Amino acid sequence: MSDRIIAACDGASKGNPGRAAWAWVTADADQNPTRWEAGPLGTATNNVAELTALAELLEATDPALPLEVRMDSQYAMNAVTKWIAGWKRNGWMTASKKPVANRELVVRIDALLAGREVEFRYVPAHQVDGDPLNAIADQAASDVAVSQQAAGTSHGAQTVPAPRAEAMVRPAGGSGKPATSPRRTRTGGGGGGGGTIKAKYAGRCGGCRGSYEAGTQVAKGPNGWGHPDCR
Repeated sequence: MSDRIIAACDGASKGNPGRAAWAWVTADADQNPTRWEAGPLGTATNNVAELTALAELLEATDPALPLEVRMDSQYAMNAVTKWIAGWKRNGWMTASKKPVANRELVVRIDALLAGREVEFRYVPAHQVDGDPLNAIADQAASDVAVSQQAAGTSHGAQTVPAPRAEAMVRPAGGSGKPATSPRRTRTGGGGGGGGTIKAKYAGRCGGCRGSYEAGTQVAKGPNGWGHPDCR
């Protein structure tokens, strides 16, 4: 029996900023859900919800065991594995000489990652036949963002949230297979593909309004350039 923990975490914000919540789910070696938790955040941005979800997951799991974290937020993943080194060198300023957004959460996660064996995997959100753990965390965060009532295993839940079919889409090409891209702890990685390009300059996402660094993979959406997840 493997001691490796498999987990997914996600955040939701209804309005961005708006009613927000975080959620995480853990699974056994056969990827059967074992525990899940979700908590309200009041009014917050999607980026705050995503980062909080990761922090809550790290705090709730045994730091002595290897952990695989599946996320659909490239912003949260890159913030704590790739961009943070430059932010520290620059005195917590971005490449565009602006204070790093959500610094307290990033610092909190950085401390929780110290000395741990953690592997991050990016998984696209809302995909038919996509990653089932991410879909559960996504639905749990969405539900609690609306209700603003904590939920999960510790609150007596006997089942996991069932993702709604209308929230799922089939990837271009119709393969229906989950697309996962491994991102190793503290090393980051390039999230290319899907009509993305590398940003020449640092900027602000037109979708979530969070910042991104020069060299980050960005995509054009209805509100301008930004994180591919925010299209």
